[in-house]
Amino acid sequence: MPPKFKRHLNDDDVTGSVKSERRNLLEEDSDEEEDFFLRGPSGPRFGPKNEKIRHVQNQVDEVIDVMQENITKVIERGERLDDLQDKSESLSDNATAFSNRSKQLRRQMWWRGCKMKIIVALIAVGVLLVIIVPIILKYHT
Repeated sequence: MPPKFKRHLNDDDVTGSVKSERRNLLEEDSDEEEDFFLRGPSGPRFGPKNEKIRHVQNQVDEVIDVMQENITKVIERGERLDDLQDKSESLSDNATAFSNRSKQLRRQMWWRGCKMKIIVALIAVGVLLVIIVPIILKYHT
């Protein structure tokens, strides 16, 4: 890409351009209809309806405040759900690791038990041989 397209604007450049554009749109030579759409309605033109408009505007402002609070709560809820999901995945991983380790330990303990049984059996056979062999030799001779 050419270097002129890689230029990044900072916030001051963008804000400054928006302000200058607004100033150009709201110059003195604009007519009343353009002013209405760019600046919004002004108070004195409406007379008796002004109170109703103010009342409706207050209601709109309240609704906007409530919606902003709701959006904030939804965002916070989403963050909490993400945290909960991360914790859940971590707990699941830990449970899997625990299960695998417990199976491995169970096998080790089973082999240890088998080894002990074999050792006890060999000792018992050795003791029996030590006791029985001299008796058998004594009767055969």
